[in-house]
Amino acid sequence: MTIPLFEERTFTKENFPEKAFTQAEYENCQFVACNFENTVLTDSKFINCVFTGCNLSLANLENSMFQDVEFRNCKMLGLLFETCNPFNFSLHFEHCTLDHSSFFKVHLKKTRFLNCSLVETDWEQADLSQARFEECDLNGAKFARTNLNKADLRTAYGFAIDPENNNVKKTRFALHGLPGLLDKYKIDISY
Repeated sequence: MTIPLFEERTFTKENFPEKAFTQAEYENCQFVACNFENTVLTDSKFINCVFTGCNLSLANLENSMFQDVEFRNCKMLGLLFETCNPFNFSLHFEHCTLDHSSFFKVHLKKTRFLNCSLVETDWEQADLSQARFEECDLNGAKFARTNLNKADLRTAYGFAIDPENNNVKKTRFALHGLPGLLDKYKIDISY
C-alpha cells in the first residue's frame, strides 16, 4: 500500500481529534498549533519536520517514523516513544512538556532536551549517551540500566540516578545534582 506524500507544507491549527489525520509521509513540513491529542499516528513518517505549539498528548505513535524532527513548545503527555519505528530515529525538544512519557529502550544518542518538563518519565534501558538535558525537570524520572555515557545533566534538576545501576561514564553533573546521585543512600547533604 502506497501512502501519500506531503512535502514542504504548513499545517496550522488543525484539530485532528475532530478531523481525520491522514496517514502519510511528511517531509520538511511544519505543524503549528495543531491538536493531535489521542490521534492515531500509526505508520506515519515525519522527516525533517517541526512541530510548534502542538498538543500530542496520548497520541498513538506505533510504528511512526521520526527522523530529524523538532518539537518546540509542545504538550506531549503520556507518549510511548518505544513503539515508534527505530529506523533513523532522531528528535530534538525545546520547551516541551513530556511528563509521564516512556522512552523504554529508545536510542536517543545526542538528543537535546532544552527547558523541558520530564516529570515521571521512563528512561529504563534507554541510550542517552551524549544527550543534553538543559534546564530540565526530571522529578520522579526512572533511570535503570540506562546509558548516560557523556550525557550532560549539569543544569537538570530533580533527578535520582543510581550510578551503580546506570552507565554514567564521563557524564557531566553539577554540584547541585550530587543529592540525586546519592539519593538511595538517604544521606543529608547541605550546601
